[in-house]
Amino acid sequence: MPEKFKPELKSIIQNLNKGRVIVIGDFAIDEMIYGQVSRISREAPVLILKHTHTNIILGTASNAANNISKLNYGKVATIGVYGDDYHGPILINALQKAGIDTSWMVMDPSRVTTTKTRISGNSTQSVTQQIVRIDREVNDFINSDIEAKIIDNIRKNIHNFDAVLLSDYGIGIFTQEVIDAAISSARKQGLFVAVDAQTDLARFKGATVITPNQPEAEGTLGYKITDKASLQQAGKDLLDITKSDMILITRGGEGMALFEKGGQVSSIPAFNRTEVFDVTGAGDTVVGSFLLSLCSGAKGYQAMVIGNLAASIVVRHFGSATTSIEELLKNLDELGDDKLKIENIVTGCR
Repeated sequence: MPEKFKPELKSIIQNLNKGRVIVIGDFAIDEMIYGQVSRISREAPVLILKHTHTNIILGTASNAANNISKLNYGKVATIGVYGDDYHGPILINALQKAGIDTSWMVMDPSRVTTTKTRISGNSTQSVTQQIVRIDREVNDFINSDIEAKIIDNIRKNIHNFDAVLLSDYGIGIFTQEVIDAAISSARKQGLFVAVDAQTDLARFKGATVITPNQPEAEGTLGYKITDKASLQQAGKDLLDITKSDMILITRGGEGMALFEKGGQVSSIPAFNRTEVFDVTGAGDTVVGSFLLSLCSGAKGYQAMVIGNLAASIVVRHFGSATTSIEELLKNLDELGDDKLKIENIVTGCR
């Protein structure tokens, strides 16, 4: 490990709050409804719950924006759509409570606000259990009028930021026209562009970094990653397909691998393999911390280490968790040099 590696990481983390990020994506909320089981209904053989409380959690691109907001102290704005319905104001209010600027969100009366409602109940002698989940979601692409408003908002406001995150959950905002406008506008301004997409990565040509997990990478490539050779081939092929500067493949318990267009390949094992509770939203944490690291002057492999560190924190918590600069610094200090295994990070491979 280079002698100054940890101090360099510490300096980058301390400056994560400097980068200004605009998140363009598919925004949603998770509505968690809880109740106490009172009796069986006379109308049907179902439980009657006495409502106790409701929690609203930011999900999908909303969680990505929330992760960034916690690290850069609210220097984040959003561009996306929401419906003219009950849950629309709830989504906007939840984003604003997280310190996120929603000025350029677009209301689309033809769509519902993407909402995942989970109803859970418990009795006095049982744990809380989920009973049913209700999804409100439209997966069709946005119409041409809404598309034009989204593109106009991108072009008018992108110059106010240092980086752009495209957070694609397949809910419909990312027409090819929106993708092309976002990436071309950002690169003309010299901004970093990160992409977190679940399918068809080839659509996002020209990004700074694309961050698929291994199944998402395999879905675009059409073959499995089974060993070091196929992993290296996957990185090379994805760079060719997407014309991006970097590909970061997250591999769960196997860690991460970063491929750069100059031929450099970097890899690191997962920092936390024994305390994992929930990987929900971990990808949002990785891409957000990676992007802010680039804004702080990090090299690709340094940003990967910080993303790995952030992921090792949030997976210890249930649900879509976030982390902070203070928590990252604390965990970095506690991380032994042997855990970093820096000797394996920079391995030139062409």
